[in-house]
Amino acid sequence: MTEGAQVLISVDPDSSVPPYEQVRVQLAELVGDGRLPVGSRLPTVRQLAADLRLAANTVARAYRELEAAGLLETRGRNGTFVAPGRDDAVDRLQRAAAGYAAEAARLGVPPATALALVRAALDAIRPG
Repeated sequence: MTEGAQVLISVDPDSSVPPYEQVRVQLAELVGDGRLPVGSRLPTVRQLAADLRLAANTVARAYRELEAAGLLETRGRNGTFVAPGRDDAVDRLQRAAAGYAAEAARLGVPPATALALVRAALDAIRPG
């Protein structure tokens, strides 16, 4: 999804998964599996929102969350790009997280519950 490329994601308006989360998960998968390589420029928030028929704030939230996760970086007016500096462990974990999120959505588990389950699992393996 470089500048001028076709949008590689879609949003199901009938899904129980919020639209921003659908966008976030699909973009994370595209980054994680290399279909969006490091340095790829993403569409502007407004452009992707228009392409997907979503509110700009919906796409902006997905971009912000991906930036917070280290997958994207915003370079001011130059745009939003796939961030460099990821490593294989983070990529593998991101793919596992995307799979977990997709399975939680498929099962109808609310995001807050899915996150609580992950937190509990992480807490269970932390040394005392």
